[in-house]
Amino acid sequence: MYGNLSIAEPVRGVEQEDPEKLAEFEERIARGEKIEPHDWMPREYRRQVLRMIEQHAHSEIIGALPEGTWITRAPGFRRKLALMAKVQDEVGHAQLLYSAAETLGKPREQMINDLLSGKAKYSNVFNYPALTWADTAIIAWLIDAGAIINQTLNAKGSYGPYARALERICKEEAFHLKYGYDNVVTLASGTPRQRQMLQEALNRWWKPIMHFFGPPDHMSVHSEKLLRWKVKMASNDEMRQMFLDAYVPKIWELGLTIPDPNLRKNPETGRWEYSDPDWDEFWRVINGNGPCNRERLAVRRMADELGAWVRRALLKPDHRYVEPLF
Repeated sequence: MYGNLSIAEPVRGVEQEDPEKLAEFEERIARGEKIEPHDWMPREYRRQVLRMIEQHAHSEIIGALPEGTWITRAPGFRRKLALMAKVQDEVGHAQLLYSAAETLGKPREQMINDLLSGKAKYSNVFNYPALTWADTAIIAWLIDAGAIINQTLNAKGSYGPYARALERICKEEAFHLKYGYDNVVTLASGTPRQRQMLQEALNRWWKPIMHFFGPPDHMSVHSEKLLRWKVKMASNDEMRQMFLDAYVPKIWELGLTIPDPNLRKNPETGRWEYSDPDWDEFWRVINGNGPCNRERLAVRRMADELGAWVRRALLKPDHRYVEPLF
């Protein structure tokens, strides 16, 4: 079983595939084998895996921006160096993921163009402003925590290049999590103003964090295929519950208040119950109408334009020989 599906049930979009090849492919998935770029795969599998990896790559690139704006304003040289290293890691993760996506046949240049044009999607959570240093602490701790839950699970997924990229990414994300937790603890144990700043940041980011794992399972249009083919190893709601199980107690231990009066763990079901985090807002943001969508893409377009001469120099080097001076 994969989620609520059995291996015998059909997946929409694969009806025209060779039935023998499809059966062999799904048997490999059921055995836990990795699918490699040269292997036969259904067209819909290729499309869904490419969509997922590409969106992840874009999210790493855009995700560096909210924190990156604080590099020049970080409180102290040590934290400045740590934040610079984190932002550099996130951009490096994007490069790993673009490389994995390219194995499915889409050139990196086309992926970047789709991002800059607004055609491609990325995680909604990175379309909100980081107003204070405390926002960067919450991002590095709780959003990276959510990312680790998602990526640790999917590192066991069926597409080899993506799984291997996630293994490396998760190792670095573990350091990011420690960095974020250190910042949060420092603020939580600081002055009353620092604690207030941290609480306000948590209040701002709680709803985007609840959105981070994606819409509820009954709203998700892709989960059926991704779970069946082990590209995705847990549903959106399952991952959200894992996050709440792990981090709600940690948040409370720091004396912080979670801005949801309805948040409680049902003793009978063992599942967390919470207020509706406004899924209409989620869809508005994911479709380009969030607080910072235009700003984020404008920054990426500017970076692309400023770096164009470097790409031209690398792609069309001048081969003229220059005599060494000594």
